[in-house]
Amino acid sequence: MNATPSEQQQRSILAAFDFDGTLTYHDSFVPFLRFAFGDLLFARRIVRLAPASVAYLCGRITRNDLKARLIHTFLKGVQVAWVSERAEAYCDATWEKLMRAEGLLSVADQLRQEATVTICSASPALVLAPFAKRLGVRLIGTELQSRDGVLTGEIAGINCRCEQKVLRLEAQYGPLEHYTLRAWGDTLGDEQMLAAAQEANWRAFHDVRRRKLPLSMQMRKSGE
Repeated sequence: MNATPSEQQQRSILAAFDFDGTLTYHDSFVPFLRFAFGDLLFARRIVRLAPASVAYLCGRITRNDLKARLIHTFLKGVQVAWVSERAEAYCDATWEKLMRAEGLLSVADQLRQEATVTICSASPALVLAPFAKRLGVRLIGTELQSRDGVLTGEIAGINCRCEQKVLRLEAQYGPLEHYTLRAWGDTLGDEQMLAAAQEANWRAFHDVRRRKLPLSMQMRKSGE
């Protein structure tokens, strides 16, 4: 049974934002790996993924398989604390050029409305934690398996995309019908989350005209 308008108004608001390509101009994880490991080591390791990349393009392995191999190649045996430290540095170094001003303003607007705001991303939560902290929002992301503070190179559970986004939202916040769900996304990996939302926003911040402006100027113009 569909909720009446009055029932919808009484519900708490849950605002779920995809991260890569929605709040940012592009993917964040591969650039993070390059930032963290440096150009030379990044290049050496990315070459190892060439056969897997070809297999993905030919349809022999899935996107999730390719991501699992990327994580295994770069992060197996790496200290969790080191990745966390590099993630903090990456956030500080890239914030101005990576983040979309309209997205930041939308997050702030949802917080002003007292919504429960969360990033819901396929990128590793360990990498996105500093971004979520800076935004003042909660975080759902792909979890990385670790033992005794060292990453195993494996994903804990399942990559957080497609139907997994909906399942992870429900696991953290309970049945979504108890909320007015607002969702923002920009790829096929967000379709199920957008379909579950009463208010779905597809590529809402893709205004390329602002791309070359400094972030502070973009936000001033967006707020006009």
